[in-house]
Amino acid sequence: MQNLFSYPLKVEDISGAEKVYRLKATEEQCAFIAEVYKLPSVKSFQAEIHVKMTSKQHKIDVWGTADAKLEQTSVISLENFIKPYHCEFKVVYDTQMTLKELKETEFEFDDEIIDIIENGQIDLAEIAMEQIALVIDDFPRQENESFVFKSEFDEETTRAANPFAVLQKLKK
Repeated sequence: MQNLFSYPLKVEDISGAEKVYRLKATEEQCAFIAEVYKLPSVKSFQAEIHVKMTSKQHKIDVWGTADAKLEQTSVISLENFIKPYHCEFKVVYDTQMTLKELKETEFEFDDEIIDIIENGQIDLAEIAMEQIALVIDDFPRQENESFVFKSEFDEETTRAANPFAVLQKLKK
């Protein structure tokens, strides 16, 4: 599958001055994102991403917001509905760390996880898509929709069908 929503940024083009990027997916790109997310459709997807290099620490700070309107299928009614998602994020890349070094690094629970740079670039659209993917409901349902279990049997029928009730009758 060809990546239709991509905004690669070369590491050498990133400076110490903060730069802002605004991404907005086209209809074709929204269809691609829906395919990636395995959803019926994506109505809109946009992000505002800030990027800044900290050369002394060999780090690239990426932060911003991402917004999407996603069409999902309710796990209760099985009807499609549109739900807006918003997330704020911060990602830190190390320009000198390798994958091997990252695997060998031990992190504490509250440590900031460092990402590595692949092929000398970072993809801003991919970052935004990952962040929205992290906030999508695992079991989507429409607002005010809840599951209520209704048994087909009443209590007397359930008691009579109990296999131990049959054994109890044999004892008598």
